[in-house]
Amino acid sequence: MALQAGIVGLPNVGKSTLFNAVSNSAKAQASNYRFCTIEPNVGLVDVPDDRLNKLRDLVIPNRVVPTQLEIVDIAGLVKGASKGEGLGNKFLANIREVDAIIHVIRCFEDENVLREEGIINPMGDKDIIDTELQLKDLDGIERKIPKVEKLSKNDPKAKAELDVLLLCKKTLDDGKNIRSLGLSKEDKSAIADLNCLTDKRVLYIANVDEASMHSGNKFSEALIEGVKDEGAQVIVMCNNAEAQIAEIENEEDKLMFMEEYGMKEPALNRLIQSAYKLLNLETYFTVGVQEVRAWTIMNGWKAPQAASVIHNDFEKGFIKAEVISYEDFIQYKSEVACKEVGKLRIEGKEYIVKDGDIMHFRFNV
Repeated sequence: MALQAGIVGLPNVGKSTLFNAVSNSAKAQASNYRFCTIEPNVGLVDVPDDRLNKLRDLVIPNRVVPTQLEIVDIAGLVKGASKGEGLGNKFLANIREVDAIIHVIRCFEDENVLREEGIINPMGDKDIIDTELQLKDLDGIERKIPKVEKLSKNDPKAKAELDVLLLCKKTLDDGKNIRSLGLSKEDKSAIADLNCLTDKRVLYIANVDEASMHSGNKFSEALIEGVKDEGAQVIVMCNNAEAQIAEIENEEDKLMFMEEYGMKEPALNRLIQSAYKLLNLETYFTVGVQEVRAWTIMNGWKAPQAASVIHNDFEKGFIKAEVISYEDFIQYKSEVACKEVGKLRIEGKEYIVKDGDIMHFRFNV
């Protein structure tokens, strides 16, 4: 799928520490000075899914393959980034390439971690990032308006496009993000070529100290209260603790470490699953003795599109799909048993795949 979630935030808020914790194929250099991460680091993250474990226990396959998500660690933005401050143009270009944003916000006090923005202020930090992204979007929209304005005098389609651009401009001028408009798919076509930064979905991470990892603190509470009107999710977690857990290879040692912290599972699991859903992604499974595997699709995809993630030929030669719901498979414990009780369905090209479907495709070569 190659969809990416990018980690952003001010310098030294815990972005690279978080990236180190979630990535299983790349490690960012986490150091206490600005612009340590100059090129964006990209890592692949296994998406935790307990359904895979339950299918494994029933089928006992030779291997289990989870689906993955791409995470991009983007260097810290600073005030003035939209005007090129602190390598800002380069960083903003990197953000433009991702599909969703994981915004890490500092919610801890530590005099040993540099901070040039003054006292700890989660909403103030959020506003700095928002303003820089808004200014960059505003620049692109203001450049486009005159061109569309000329066309709009004789073209109704251009007039509709101009209306959307002017609405976006007013929203940005008011210090709000484009995503707050809830634009329809048709309206979004007016700004599609601009790939607006403030139209991307956002997930907030309140990076707290170890003592606050379960209950949060005054800083994380201020962030949750401050973004409640956005309808965005806030995950409270201690990035340092998560990074330590991720470094432990022995599963028993990892469980002991989490027990000391009073954790049932790493908070990273919630983060990865939330980012996956933020990108409007779903999972279907293929199940067999050789392999139990999770496959990533977009919400709303039809069966032939879903088949294409296995191989393009599956979509081209699609005939039908044999489908069993995950719940039915777990209840009856095998494909044969599901077939005997009529829980295996034959679906055609118009079938919209549901999250958790267990599928087997028939196709012509």
